[in-house]
Amino acid sequence: MTTLKQAIEQAKATGNKAFIPYMMAGDGGLETIKPTILTFQQLGVTAIEVGIPFTDPVADGPAIERAGERALAAGVTLRKVLQTLASFREEITVPLVVMTYFNPVLAYGLETFAKDCVAAGVKGLIVPDVPLEESALLRETLNPHRIDVIQLVSLTSPPDRIARIAAASQGFVYAVTVNGITGARSHFANNLEHHFAGLRQASPIPVLAGFGISTPEHVKKMGALGDGVIVGSAIVTALHEGDIATVEALIAASKGILAKSTL
Repeated sequence: MTTLKQAIEQAKATGNKAFIPYMMAGDGGLETIKPTILTFQQLGVTAIEVGIPFTDPVADGPAIERAGERALAAGVTLRKVLQTLASFREEITVPLVVMTYFNPVLAYGLETFAKDCVAAGVKGLIVPDVPLEESALLRETLNPHRIDVIQLVSLTSPPDRIARIAAASQGFVYAVTVNGITGARSHFANNLEHHFAGLRQASPIPVLAGFGISTPEHVKKMGALGDGVIVGSAIVTALHEGDIATVEALIAASKGILAKSTL
């Protein structure tokens, strides 16, 4: 399986931007994980962000929070998700990125968690409640297993901090496009072009935009700012409602995006 960086570069080589859909693992039960991932693959996604339900999701908006509550009610845990992924590991052809909070990982045991991630085909990890200053522990544990630790950059991060985050991040830099939690937005800040230009200059690896991206038009505009997009709430809602057409339209919008924004 390719690495995250390789997958993003392959999308670029074909004239497209990277598209990473977010799914709440176990929303609808553990049995939904496999068909959802296989459907994403068939639709041509670059990688897949697999969210782990958690009781105190500080970064999640209403749609993802509700999905997490449904998954928790179904008895979904981090361990069960990794076991489910490992059960069809040979059918997974794109890199998987696990998005979780630190408490479940700590309770799991970092080294055991890392080994189970390898068995599940996980190539990257996002932990929103672990700041840059505390992230070395994750890299020290996960990097020997060839698992990237992805850092988030906010709109309010000053240039010196952006440079340090970009230098520490692996796989790609997750550029948060709004001030706040995840969820659909009708508009974005006016200074995003300047922000992304500085971020891309500072980053030696791809930069992907995420948070608030919920329409094909958003995918095109945000994708033009960097190397691709991550779409969460809109995908989670569409999957819950059985609306595969919306998922298809969002993914299709990442194809053939020009490298200059028209915001």
